[in-house]
Amino acid sequence: MTELSSTFTARPGGVWTDEVGVITGELELHSTCTENGAVSVRVRYVGALDWYTVTGTTGIQLHDPRDHEVVHALLVNVLQQPRG
Repeated sequence: MTELSSTFTARPGGVWTDEVGVITGELELHSTCTENGAVSVRVRYVGALDWYTVTGTTGIQLHDPRDHEVVHALLVNVLQQPRG
């Protein structure tokens, strides 16, 4: 299993979660990928204990688990506040 984490500032409108709705501000994204390509994506406030499932990410299945790093980077880019 591989695990990746990144911190980012949520885009306007925040990040939707299954458990608590929208969260905003400085967040940490954590994704895991099993050897068979099953991906789990969670988010939390930076420094907080509680993790929440990012809405729409349940059931992600990669054809090749080596793509996990690319998928994680794409998620961070989609969820973060635009720069500039």
